[in-house]
Amino acid sequence: MGSNERNITLIPLLVHVLLSFSLQLEAQLQVGFYGNSCRLAEFIVKDEVRKGFFRDKGVAAGLVRMHFHDCFVRGCDGSVLIDSTPSNTAEKDSPANNPSLRGFEIIDSAKGRLEATCKGVVSCADILAFAARDSVELSGGSGYDVPAGRRDGRVSLASESLKNLPPPTFNVNQLTQSFATKGLTQQEMVTLSGAHTIGRSHCTSFSNRLYNFNTTTSQDPSLDPAYASQLKKQCPQGSNDPNLVVLMDPSTPTVADVSYYNNVLANRGLFTSDQTLLTNPTTTNQVNQNAGNPFLWKSRFAAAMVKMGQIGVLTGNVGEIRANCRVIN
Repeated sequence: MGSNERNITLIPLLVHVLLSFSLQLEAQLQVGFYGNSCRLAEFIVKDEVRKGFFRDKGVAAGLVRMHFHDCFVRGCDGSVLIDSTPSNTAEKDSPANNPSLRGFEIIDSAKGRLEATCKGVVSCADILAFAARDSVELSGGSGYDVPAGRRDGRVSLASESLKNLPPPTFNVNQLTQSFATKGLTQQEMVTLSGAHTIGRSHCTSFSNRLYNFNTTTSQDPSLDPAYASQLKKQCPQGSNDPNLVVLMDPSTPTVADVSYYNNVLANRGLFTSDQTLLTNPTTTNQVNQNAGNPFLWKSRFAAAMVKMGQIGVLTGNVGEIRANCRVIN
């Protein structure tokens, strides 16, 4: 057989291999992954999230944020759930996560019930992805199907949180780049920023905008003066109280709606990373789109959460299924 004939014969084979590889990547995570192995998995997680939500509606924001912080560090592998040890400071004890992350007890409760029902089957990473979805839905956002099949990671380093999580001081270009490194577009960054429609923030995350903005002005000029005065009352200058918090969206703090975008348009974005969305014409347009069309934002947010939930996942035989989400096996 001549070389040309061999090449022609190999082309269909190469196409088949590439298609198979593509399909394999798509099949790594799938909706209904536990349909046979643990039929009640998603129901059990939702039940625990619902119970936690009715005790404290703020836990929904905590679980959405926890999923985001998990996925941006080592991918969505449940590494944010691992406790520190005498020899290792884990992600959850990074300044980016401690004391602000909350909702760990809900993941623990769900895991306990799942281990009693389907021992060694449902990963902590999947529990967190389900819990984030349930939190969005309970807060009034759009529900969505969560592709599952994630495995749990065995490494959790506080130092990696600081390197990978975008801080509240980032400008629009830095945010765009941070999300791009995780495979997310600028529009998805603007969409996911809308998660700040629920939850709370510690004063230390934005106090520089009130008292120490730059060398020429103490207060951020892009911050609405009346809002700044209100924040100063809630966050007195020089206070070191780690428990001082303010609501991210004062008007509807437990409802996933577009008031976050209306706040940004009124120069009442709490973080620099919120208000900076108006410094770029493309992101300004997206803020206006979302503010004017709640259904559009909710559908975009659901799609962006699904995409974010697939960052750097471990599947197949990689990683493990932790018996206790706080400790590697």
